[in-house]
Amino acid sequence: MSHQDDALVVFTPSGRRGRFPLGTPLLEAARALGVDIDSVCGGRGLCGRCQVDLCEGSFTKHGVESSANHLSLKSDTEWAWEKRRGALREGRRLSCSSQLLGDVLIDVPASSQVHRQIVRKRAEVLDIELDPIVRLYFVQVQQPDLHVPASDLRRLKAALEYEWHFSELKTDIRVVQQLQDALRRGDWGVTVAIHDDRRIIAVWPGFQERIFGMAVDVGSTTIAAHLCNLQTGEVVASAGRMNPQIRYGEDLMSRVSYIMMNPGGETVMTRVVREALCELASELASEAGVAVEAIIEAVFVGNPIMQSLVFGINPVELGGAPFALATDEAIDGLWATEIDLAIHPNARVYALPCIAGHVGADTAGAILSETPYLGEEMMLLVDVGTNAEIVLGNRHRLLAASSPTGPAFEGAQISCGQRAAPGAIERVRIDRQTLEPRYKVIGCERWSDEPGFEAEIAGHGVTGVCGSGIIEVIAEMFLAGVINAEGVIQGSLTERSPRVEADGRTFRYVLHRDGNRTLAITQGDIRAIQLAKAALYAGIRLLMEHYGTDHVDRIRLAGAFGAHIDVSYAMVLGLIPDCDLEHVTSAGNAAGTGGRIALLSRKARREIEAVVRRVEKLETATEPRFQEHFVAAMAIPHRSDVFARLAEHVDLPPRVARDAPSQGRAARRRRRRVDSSPLT
Repeated sequence: MSHQDDALVVFTPSGRRGRFPLGTPLLEAARALGVDIDSVCGGRGLCGRCQVDLCEGSFTKHGVESSANHLSLKSDTEWAWEKRRGALREGRRLSCSSQLLGDVLIDVPASSQVHRQIVRKRAEVLDIELDPIVRLYFVQVQQPDLHVPASDLRRLKAALEYEWHFSELKTDIRVVQQLQDALRRGDWGVTVAIHDDRRIIAVWPGFQERIFGMAVDVGSTTIAAHLCNLQTGEVVASAGRMNPQIRYGEDLMSRVSYIMMNPGGETVMTRVVREALCELASELASEAGVAVEAIIEAVFVGNPIMQSLVFGINPVELGGAPFALATDEAIDGLWATEIDLAIHPNARVYALPCIAGHVGADTAGAILSETPYLGEEMMLLVDVGTNAEIVLGNRHRLLAASSPTGPAFEGAQISCGQRAAPGAIERVRIDRQTLEPRYKVIGCERWSDEPGFEAEIAGHGVTGVCGSGIIEVIAEMFLAGVINAEGVIQGSLTERSPRVEADGRTFRYVLHRDGNRTLAITQGDIRAIQLAKAALYAGIRLLMEHYGTDHVDRIRLAGAFGAHIDVSYAMVLGLIPDCDLEHVTSAGNAAGTGGRIALLSRKARREIEAVVRRVEKLETATEPRFQEHFVAAMAIPHRSDVFARLAEHVDLPPRVARDAPSQGRAARRRRRRVDSSPLT
């Protein structure tokens, strides 16, 4: 069939793509490709659960020119559904009733997915000194008196001074617009919100008991938000979703490239992320059972490019050297309406300061959460994402850098990789003798070799390997001798195990095979992980070198990825330097936690603003020794660094001279079984 008779469809966020005959319904194409779209009515246009978004424009990354006229016009079925249920939002269609007429890029929103992505960021439980920048005060205001001429605002201020000892308060015009109605509806008793003890920003009739703030971590892959009661500090709701900008590029640089090649692209990206933020605010309020207008404060953290796009700043200068930030100061006192955030119309917005061109406010949030600047011990703080941010130091000195790890750790660029979702392999163990694997998948508590596993995964099957599973399977392959220290799969093992098989001119290790799919780790997959981990380790070694230390006392792994990897495997693979394993721990969503601290403590805002000004920044791209460290870090765990403390817990393969023959060496090594280690 010629391409004139068929059309290319690409689905995000899964990235699955294929060609189908013209006239094929989108839902049918999605099912053929294994794309996760919900449908209860079986494609009859009754349930409306199969809604998708048509993305219009030129998407170079995907090789698609996507246009509205590449889908059929709305059918009678869709018009009938809208008549019953209300109009579909602009650009949204029912996939069961939309036929392909040309090439399209289709985004499947989380609400239309059966197995929705697990956004694994959560509020960490920390002690926070509660001192929110917005506080509520109830006052009884004197009624107007013909013989004592004074405006309603003047009498309100007089009441606040008399009852709460506030003087010289400023007032927003939006408060004045609401004031007279609030006073009379409240029978002259009103509750006011005062920002930073200096400005009245809201007024309600009668007694308003609670106000809320939202702390938002705008990541390049996921957005996580927490709603806090500003009176108690309690997290009353949490929500997360995929960043909709991902359709314009998996990583930050591809999004900047999209902006460079598509005039106005930054406006589009700003709009879609702001829409997602509004949806998150509504979701948080709904979960907490409060009105969205009760959200009076919002705090944001994000990497420099995400932060720029949220606040309508074109990030193109961050796309190349010298990676100039528009501002490295905190964004303070902004009206929420200035970023189109649909919460209280007079709510305020605060954003933590960015540190450098590729070390953002999310890193500032992590520093605020982990406080390396308060202790004596040498702390290494690593946030592993599509771009890794690294902080090293203590109360005497702090250094920071970013390293271009790419999206491999999140499953991208890996042949069987996927994001964390039901069906993804997240834990792996390989028998040292037979080379047979066993594994766990998200959504199932049993290991693959346990009774009942097949029944428990029947709903979703085994679909791919997520980040933590990729780290573990490659580390296990190294420990079992399937790959050597250079990352080369040992082809001689084909005689010993059917798990190792030829793959063109190289070999691959088959992790899972059933009637529907084969999941295998290829030589290319291993190289992608080696490149990513070498970039991370090289950045860490540069910071250690500049600080003048050859060790770290404590390692904190931040971010969604850091929260779910086994630290032993991270060290076996050589992502992080040697350290006492008991001192290598997950910091969870440290960036989001830092945002929540800033939401609930004005002192913390001033503290982090002062700390980031003394952070020393290293630009890895211009460091002459980066390449040297990078090459050495390609080996597993490292070409020259000795992992003595790791070796106390894990039976590492013996080091072999680089020029020794590698084929079959791993198969001949004698190894002790590790009985109690987490790596068995």
